[in-house]
Amino acid sequence: MQLTDFIHALRWQDVPTPVQDRTRDFLVDLLGVTAGGIGTRLAQIIRDHAADQFGAGSAPARMLMDGRKVSPAGAALAGGMVIDAYDAHDGHRLTKGHAGCAALPAAMAMADATGRLDGGDLMVSLLLGYEIGTRAGIALHRTACDYHTTGAWTALSCAAIGARYLGLGAEQTRHALGIAEYHGPRSQMMRCIDAPTMVKDGSGWGGMAGVSAAYLARSGFTGAPAITAEGDDVADLWGDLGQNWRVMEQYYKPFPVCRWAQPPVQAVLSLMQGHRLRSTDVAQIEIVTFHESLRLATRTPATTEEAQYSTAFPAAVAAVRGSIGAADITEAAFTDPEIRRLAEGMLVTESATYNAAFPARRFAHAVVVLQDGARLESPPTEARGDPEAMVSRNEMRQKFHACADPVLGAPRAKALCAAAEGLAPGGSAQSLLDLATAAV
Repeated sequence: MQLTDFIHALRWQDVPTPVQDRTRDFLVDLLGVTAGGIGTRLAQIIRDHAADQFGAGSAPARMLMDGRKVSPAGAALAGGMVIDAYDAHDGHRLTKGHAGCAALPAAMAMADATGRLDGGDLMVSLLLGYEIGTRAGIALHRTACDYHTTGAWTALSCAAIGARYLGLGAEQTRHALGIAEYHGPRSQMMRCIDAPTMVKDGSGWGGMAGVSAAYLARSGFTGAPAITAEGDDVADLWGDLGQNWRVMEQYYKPFPVCRWAQPPVQAVLSLMQGHRLRSTDVAQIEIVTFHESLRLATRTPATTEEAQYSTAFPAAVAAVRGSIGAADITEAAFTDPEIRRLAEGMLVTESATYNAAFPARRFAHAVVVLQDGARLESPPTEARGDPEAMVSRNEMRQKFHACADPVLGAPRAKALCAAAEGLAPGGSAQSLLDLATAAV
């Protein structure tokens, strides 16, 4: 199927049921992650920035969990960065990024701004974000010499979402994709890994660029072609649209830290739980992982961004507290003496075998050295939630409520989840939009 046909002709009722179910599960999960991120300093700054700098205009959209009206590009910017502020959203191994993070706020902003409120259309738009974003991400990694953030390739998927909602023709849609690719934020991901700050994964900037590109194309602005979508060297990635559903390749994140830290975290948890250990039983933890995980080098974070982009700190949290939640990546956890002891004393090394497997597989193993000198070693471990071993829907919903209930209140969180689960062709997305955009 041609890309422009896929963007404009795909119907929710034509999507296989397992693909529908996975897309809906990620919708609910993303809404929970939005609630998890809304109270961060990053989220506060970016929403105020959007309100100040992205005027509502004639067709405004409401920012997620804020309620203020801004331009659709401003709502996409704010929403993507709010989700990114709480690093617990789904992702894809080969893109080394997160398709849903930008797609959801872009789709909701466009539905809100255009008044096109069919539930099936909203679900298709989110699915477009996964299908186009994932392919664009793999294509960019194949053809570019640097490792760029998620926003570099979600710009294309958000342009596609905008083009669908605006009803652009095929040529206008090509130009929207080309504009988005050209102006998308080709920011350097490893810079943020080495020096964690609020710039994070560029997802909001990708959403802003993509939505803006759709509006520009509608006005006659040109920009085609998008070489990551039309180049001969990436044609194999696009020839199976509507047949190979890339949303099924996304992973789920049980913890709000970088995916590269999660195999070490899981290895530590498995040892601690399997041997019924307390952290005070442990003299030292040793982690053997892949190079990119080693680069997550912060041991004593001062900000939530540093805590989320760390391997030693969340592994120490897991050893001490048995899990990692919202409170564990905030300042309240940074001074915990037991977490600091294990994080500061942790030995982290890389394995050539694990490096060779990356990015298709992400392995790590842990060694727990007990106070009496005994050594307990885990097998090579991958993070939970990989697509081949997806967690249960019940676990996903538990995470949603753990994120959303303290922020939204249990009644609103329950209604939001029900509204997301009830989206269908012919039904209205108004309730979901109202619940998702009302101020916290």
